[in-house]
Amino acid sequence: MSTNSKPTIFINPAKCIGCRHCEIACAVEHSQSKDLFSAIFENPLPQPRIHVLPMGAYNVPMNCRHCDGAPCVEVCPTGALYHDEDGAVMLAEDKCIGCKMCAIVCPFGIPEFDALNGVMFKCDMCPDRRAEGREPACVEACKTGALQFGTIDEIVSRVRKEKAEQIVKLKEGKVEEEYNPWDLFRSMETVLIRINEGESK
Repeated sequence: MSTNSKPTIFINPAKCIGCRHCEIACAVEHSQSKDLFSAIFENPLPQPRIHVLPMGAYNVPMNCRHCDGAPCVEVCPTGALYHDEDGAVMLAEDKCIGCKMCAIVCPFGIPEFDALNGVMFKCDMCPDRRAEGREPACVEACKTGALQFGTIDEIVSRVRKEKAEQIVKLKEGKVEEEYNPWDLFRSMETVLIRINEGESK
């Protein structure tokens, strides 16, 4: 699958308010019951695969980036880590020996060790939901747009349109919320990176 057609979860820290709704939705999605009020009584408690980290003025949601040529996949000695048809990095628990090599090589510190079962666990981009044409649980739960799901072309097009609308509102004096030039810079930087890589459309 080409990089442009591979769906991914886009993170915009400038929009994250640190509500951790994504963490709760992720834990519930990976629970036995898939119901919030039942999940809190499960033993063991379901664990989120995404973590929101406060970093100065920003909150940064951190989850698996499902890298092309993922180092965790390359280092796994048993083949427990692999790419599915959407390019998501999946973990087959029945093949995992808990060696923790994936956690060591991951540049984002994503794979975690489940001490109870002696295996690793990580974000799987909600395969059941993807199969139904739905967004991952964390993205659906995010009400501010800090998390978005789609291909890189879809996401960049969405960001471009949003920023263009903000610029027009600023020019017309119709800005409804505080204008964030850092947010604008980040979106323009994304576009410039794609232009420099010869992917401008």
